[in-house]
Amino acid sequence: MITEQQFKDAAKTTGIEIAAIKAVSEVEAPRGGFDAQGRLTILFEPHIFWKELRKRNIDPAKLQKKNPDLLSPVWNSKLYGKFSIQWDKMTRARAINEEAALYSASYGAFQIVGFNHKACGFNAVKRFIAELEKGEANQLTAFCNYIKTVMLDDELRNKDWKGFARGYNGPSYWKNQYDTKLKNAYLKYAAQV
Repeated sequence: MITEQQFKDAAKTTGIEIAAIKAVSEVEAPRGGFDAQGRLTILFEPHIFWKELRKRNIDPAKLQKKNPDLLSPVWNSKLYGKFSIQWDKMTRARAINEEAALYSASYGAFQIVGFNHKACGFNAVKRFIAELEKGEANQLTAFCNYIKTVMLDDELRNKDWKGFARGYNGPSYWKNQYDTKLKNAYLKYAAQV
């Protein structure tokens, strides 16, 4: 669990209101940074796994029939499945190609995708994951590093929910009303101050 002091430190480092940082965490990972079994919260992304396999000269189309829930050439929310099966999907994906699988999930309280590990300050995806597994405070630090590196700190600082949502979740953010959810979560936390 992230302490109030850790949120204060992150706010001071980034110049972003605590309420805005808390809003991102709530919207991204409402269950928190770890699951009921103490494992890092993940969401496996079949469309990213498809691309990551292609980058490694592995034809995902040949694997799709046996693994329809792991592979898709396009984003499809129906392929996510339940929260409880995400690590099972990761295990199966790692058996196909470990690095591509690790690059293809989002992790922790801020759901940062594995292929963004360098923007968080880690030279290897395994190191990134190992650091996030140490606790939600480390997940907060990785998030702060990430938004500064990719220059989304201004959007969050200015409460440009649409701009932040587009940069953090991609151009289809509006399909899940991500910007509205962020704004509402922010208003809830801002009212608690």
